[in-house]
Amino acid sequence: MPVGSITRGTTNTNRLRRIDRWIGAQSALRHATDAFVVDLGYGASGVTALELAARLAHVRTDVDVLGLEIDPARVRTARQQLAQVRAGETHFDAGLRVDFARGGFEVPTPGDRRPAIIRAFNVLRQYDERDVAAAWARMAARLAPGGLLVEGTCDELGRVASWVGVDASGPRTFTISLRRSGLETPSIVAERLPKALIHRNVPGERIHELLATLDRAWRVHAPTSVYGPSQRWIATIATVRHEGWHVIGGPRRSRLGEITVPWSAVAPA
Repeated sequence: MPVGSITRGTTNTNRLRRIDRWIGAQSALRHATDAFVVDLGYGASGVTALELAARLAHVRTDVDVLGLEIDPARVRTARQQLAQVRAGETHFDAGLRVDFARGGFEVPTPGDRRPAIIRAFNVLRQYDERDVAAAWARMAARLAPGGLLVEGTCDELGRVASWVGVDASGPRTFTISLRRSGLETPSIVAERLPKALIHRNVPGERIHELLATLDRAWRVHAPTSVYGPSQRWIATIATVRHEGWHVIGGPRRSRLGEITVPWSAVAPA
């Protein structure tokens, strides 16, 4: 039997575009011997798995995506959608290398194939924080050598997102990705933190300190808004670096509204 609980299944077109873009830049995919990717808990529609395959195909033409869901009805729906893709009735390439099957945190795959990437988004929100480490470990144990689990949360439109990068040794990185246009404060992501952090946004915790630092820097650089929200975000991240935070990645990632730090910088105290 699949391991885990059925999620609400909320799915929207382009909801996971920020995460997909980040995954496409990771060496775990780019240098993988087998570009096999699992979309775990894709929801009531298979569209996000189809989008993931389409986006990653620009990075690895040999990418294969397997969407896994616990609910058999959701698997049937996704396979019906895939049949429409194969028939050329959608905007997706009819030859898109995607399949759908039933599964949970045990990550069952054909022939015990080990994925280079597992994307598990909005699947742990209904669990207790104490359950997260075991879920991470169970999924990460299914990865290919050098593989990466990407676990996190986003809002319904994909404008506010955060996630943890986990490998076989445990959590390695934490990323925030925001739509800068109309952004009042970066700490809006507090509502969409991964389960491991969402209850830790209180004084004395590292994640609270990071969000407070981002908010201060965002306010300080308000005058740069005349050059556009991207320039304001780039300046904000430069200030965060200057204040001693180890930011992974350069201005190119900042332009996308991202900030990535080592997990150790935000891990619960």
